[in-house]
This record gives sequence, C-alpha cells and structure tokens, in this order.
Amino acid sequence: MKKLLLIAGLASAAMIATVSAEPVRRPTGADGDASLAERMNANTVAVISGTPGGTYFRMASDMAFILDNGDDLRILPVLGKGAGQNAYDVRFLKGIDLGFVRTDTMDQLRQDPRLRNIDNQLVYVARLFNDELHVIAPREVTDYRQLAGKKVSFDVSGSGTDTSGRLMFQGLGIKVDAINVDQPTAINMLKSGEIAAMVSVAAKPVAVVSSINDERFHFLEVPYAEPLEKNYFPAVLTGDDYPKLVKPGETVNTVAVGTILATYNWPERTDRYRRIARFIDSFFSKIDEFQKPQRHPKWQEVNLEATVGGGWKRFKAAEDWLSGHHDARPVLSAEARQSLGQVIQQTAPSLRASERDRLIDDFLKWRTSQPQ
Repeated sequence: MKKLLLIAGLASAAMIATVSAEPVRRPTGADGDASLAERMNANTVAVISGTPGGTYFRMASDMAFILDNGDDLRILPVLGKGAGQNAYDVRFLKGIDLGFVRTDTMDQLRQDPRLRNIDNQLVYVARLFNDELHVIAPREVTDYRQLAGKKVSFDVSGSGTDTSGRLMFQGLGIKVDAINVDQPTAINMLKSGEIAAMVSVAAKPVAVVSSINDERFHFLEVPYAEPLEKNYFPAVLTGDDYPKLVKPGETVNTVAVGTILATYNWPERTDRYRRIARFIDSFFSKIDEFQKPQRHPKWQEVNLEATVGGGWKRFKAAEDWLSGHHDARPVLSAEARQSLGQVIQQTAPSLRASERDRLIDDFLKWRTSQPQ
C-alpha cells in the first residue's frame, strides 16, 4: 500500500512540475510570423550611406551602434554610391528612409527635367559636416588651371565626388576630360600617367587618399572663387590630415561642401513620418554620444541648430523637436552664419567647424547682452 502511495505521489509531483515548467503560449504559425514581422518593421529606419570604408558608411554605422535598441528603434545602414545617387534613392527607392546628401544637391535635382516640385519633396533633418575637395596631381602640375582639357577622374558615376566635384570645377571655370572610375583604380591610373589628376570630395581625412604614399604627388590649391560662394565654403588641408602629402606646418587651401541628412517630406500622421520622428528624437537626444573620441571625428562638426540655405526646408518633426528643446541660444540665418563663419575661417583656418560654431554662438550671446 505504501508503495502504491509513493508511486502516486511521485506521479503527482511530476505532473505539477510539467505544468509549472510549461512556457507561456505565444502566437504560432502565420499569426506569429505576422506579429513578429510587424514589430520588426514598425521601428526600423534604413539609412542610405556610401561605399564600404567611406565616411558616410562609417557614420551610418555609428548611428546603428548608438541608436539601435531593438524593438523601439533599429537602424539599418545601407551601402550606397554616394551623395549624388542618395538623393534619388531617398526620393524614389522603397524602404529607404534617410540618406546622406549634400547642400548643393538641390541645384543638381532642379536641373533634372524628370523631377517635379522637388523643393517640397526632399527635406533635411540636420546639417552634419563639411566634405572637402581634394585634387591630387603630379608635382609638375602647380596650378589647377593646368588641368584644362586633360583627363581627370571624378570617382564612380553617381558618387558625391562625381556630382559635387564636377559642379566645383564648373564654378572654377575649368573644363576637363572627366572620367568615372573607382578611387583605387584612379590612384593606379595617376601613378601610370593615364590621368592628369584625381578628385575626391569627401570628409577629411579620406582613407583612400591617405593611402597615397608617393612623393611624386601633391594636393593642388583651389581658391575660394566668387562663383563658388553660393554653395561652398573655404577649407584647408593640413599635415595633420595628410602627413604623407602635406609637410608639417603647411596648409593647402581648398573648398568644401556641406553634408546633410535628408528624407522624403512625408505627411504627418503617416507611418513613415512617425518612424522618422522617432529616429529624430533619439538622434537629437543622444548627439553628445556621437561626439565622443571613439566615434568618427566629423561628428565634432555637427550643430543641430545650424540651418541650410539654397532652398532646403527642414523636416517638420526635426523643426518641432528643436523648438521644443530650444535652449534660448540666439540663431542666425543660414546666409549670415555662413558669412560670419567665412570670416573666422580666413582669420583662423585651423579651427574646426564645431569650434567656429561655438565662437558664433558666443558672439551672439554677447551681442544680445549689450544695450540696444
């Protein structure tokens, strides 16, 4: 009898253990797949960037490292061809939410007869940093005007260098025999004498340019000519940026173009608007995390309040966030801030863009504190 009771007790304990260990039931089959797919897609933001190893892709990767927190927000960096093609990808490709484009992109798009009302369709979230023009040529070439009529590489078709570089050369009034090859191939062609120069418009220091370790080549100086003033800024390349191409203590004058984070102008109360607004809240709130030493140094140039001229409009969710978090700092129009920044750049060319912005903000605070 005792044996039977013992067996019964063991059986009951086993049943209780089995019931208590049974996992919580979740949707299975088609319902479970649909629920998971909905959660994963609801807060995923795809950012079109640039080529592998380039500044845009590295900065998009920083976004994923800092902002990606699973179900609430996931950042999906996507390899792209560069700023020129990115504008079209943001406007037309399904699934692309944001992209790195340039401040001169709007002028490029307005010249495309296929596009209608582009000024109201493509908008910016934030002005990020500057991309510098690099013109690398043999030392026998001492003036950019000597490149007239000669073969010059502008990276691959659709890249930011292809777009901005060509526009910059147009502004300089120089007509060259432009070709499109990838940058490593261009370096080999430069060394073999097949091309007279290669161009890169990218955030310094550019890895592929830094790899050039040949005393036969140098940077050509590019003046800040009047036709360039509408879309571009004065800039310098230094020995700190490129120790193999610029001697210590020397600088090379050039020009730069602004990079912005752009999106399609989605209407309010749409899913895409809500998704990008969620990204903006996280990105803007954590901007200090991007400016830490382990992240790309170009994050140091980011000033979220900086505006963009040239017909660019800011995405409403970004404008609303800045209005709601305004710290009472006085602001300038894009044109006035650009002019003041140019004066500081000419006076102290070694200052970073972020340092120039702080000087401008300090000046404005001082000005507003003075009697009328």
